[in-house]
Amino acid sequence: MTFSPAAAETLKNYFNDTNTTPEDYDIVYTGDLGHTGTELLYELMDKEGIDLRCRHADCGNIIFNSDKQDVHAGGSGCGCSASVLASFVMHRFEENQFKNILFMSTGALMSPTSALQGESVPGIAHLLNIKKD
Repeated sequence: MTFSPAAAETLKNYFNDTNTTPEDYDIVYTGDLGHTGTELLYELMDKEGIDLRCRHADCGNIIFNSDKQDVHAGGSGCGCSASVLASFVMHRFEENQFKNILFMSTGALMSPTSALQGESVPGIAHLLNIKKD
């Protein structure tokens, strides 16, 4: 399962609503799309005319080593994004390496009832703009 469509839609809407582009931010983090989901995100954003490659990093790709681990689409979006935010990202704000980032956690709206009925699991994406004055 990948949450790339939810991530792409959220980012596209945010850029449109704020009249910004990826270049307006130090970096845009997603978590956790993994290698497969990241490539899909890039394809979806390219279709919208948005090049995210210039400023994107995925929390799962930061934590996992795809050369040594069989992770493909990643692990836990909430776990990876929380770990990277609490350690790596906030440290970079303290060191004044970041001033303005977009940080997005991805995940699923899990329901035992809908899963047992064979319904799809909707992907969600929560986006934060974190700034340091």
